[in-house]
Amino acid sequence: MKVAVRTPGRCVVIEGPSGIGKTSSVTQILGDLGMAQSVTFLRTREPRDVEYIAALPELGEIGVVIIDDFHRLDDEIKAKITDFMKLLADRGDENSKLILIGINKAGDRLVQYGSDVGLRIDVFKLEQNPPELVEKLISQGENALNIKIKDKENICHISHGSFQIAQLLCHQICIEGDVTETASNIIEVEKTVEAVLDEVLSSLRRIFHNACIEFAQGSKLRREGRAPYLHILRWLVDSDDWSVDLKRSIKDNPAHRGSVGQVVSKGYLETLMRDKADVLDGCFHYQPETSVFTVEDPKLVFYLRSINWKSFVREVGFSTSEFPGRYDIALSFAGTERSHAEELFEILSSREVSVFYDKNEQHRIISEKVEEYLAPIYRSEAAYVVPLLSPEYPKRIWTKFESDQFKSRFGDRAVIPVRYKSAADSYFSDAAEYGSLSFDPEDRVSDQLHEIADVICTRLQEDRLQSDPNQVVQPA
Repeated sequence: MKVAVRTPGRCVVIEGPSGIGKTSSVTQILGDLGMAQSVTFLRTREPRDVEYIAALPELGEIGVVIIDDFHRLDDEIKAKITDFMKLLADRGDENSKLILIGINKAGDRLVQYGSDVGLRIDVFKLEQNPPELVEKLISQGENALNIKIKDKENICHISHGSFQIAQLLCHQICIEGDVTETASNIIEVEKTVEAVLDEVLSSLRRIFHNACIEFAQGSKLRREGRAPYLHILRWLVDSDDWSVDLKRSIKDNPAHRGSVGQVVSKGYLETLMRDKADVLDGCFHYQPETSVFTVEDPKLVFYLRSINWKSFVREVGFSTSEFPGRYDIALSFAGTERSHAEELFEILSSREVSVFYDKNEQHRIISEKVEEYLAPIYRSEAAYVVPLLSPEYPKRIWTKFESDQFKSRFGDRAVIPVRYKSAADSYFSDAAEYGSLSFDPEDRVSDQLHEIADVICTRLQEDRLQSDPNQVVQPA
């Protein structure tokens, strides 16, 4: 990092979560190099600073400029800064340098503005500190207070490389161990992490809990859905670097492709982050262009890792975060009714229901043996099959194939037929014996499809609540 900072024209990007030592590292290096006097420090949380940042390319010699939280800049300003960095590098400017500080993977977006910028900047990723550095931090605190903390090894382990978390735990251990100033004689502090964890979590709850609940519920709590935002949080908790590449995680978790995949691809996640910015800002950050979701503060992930997850799921409003099978619903229909199927798919997807709809899966079906791909979906992988029983349904080859896969599931309450008013009463005898939903293609099509979706979602809500009979089904 020192070599990059002292190289003329070379701009620097430093990534990492809050409290990892990004700003401290830069400040120390600039001091060592005798460059500290020429530094301008700009914060993207300050509107006046943002105006100044946008004007940097037109200001001539700027000295050393540090832009903190640069990931918060809008795309237009990021693009201008990227071009400016390329210009500084190309001319080896000795009197101007940009140092950008942001959260994990924030620099990925800069490369998207120009692939050649990657050769002109140096990116340093400060993620988890190694255990020996966390231990050194604690030892320095022990020496300053003239104490020995008995549970030091456990603190190092549970901190996951975060200085902030280690300091937080040590602080509480000292407070509860009656250590409030430097001791005259060495004191061994017996308090353990387990003994102080509840108090630490109580403090973190006041800071983060409301934001976590608001995010997990999404724009509107959908009890019939697959809790996509809750699963994004779960993936975040399981990550090693406090960030999640959602496209990659969706690929690795195909059971949530239809729910998390929809909120990402349709922009619902981006809308949520914007609509609830007053609550979520400062806790989470989402870059839709790179599909990276991350936290600004590792203490938030520590909080989520430490709480009772089942209790949290219930508090969010779901009875479970486990959903068997790849799909909640598989649609079966004749091609003549595609417009109805597509609208029903859109309605259910907007309610966070995982739906198999062939058009939405063409990129996966292509080059596959179609019958082998479709058969398990209709046979067992979808919790329910919803056939649109129009007059054309029994006349088509593919609907015949699909119905052969799921007709044995009628007795398992796993088929929800939608019978068209224009269809003959006697055809498709399997469906005739069981309750179905009626549909008149000549009257209020959209209203009827929403009503059908309401019934389907109520059934899914009941399924979700079977594991918790004490919960009450809320209106869809």
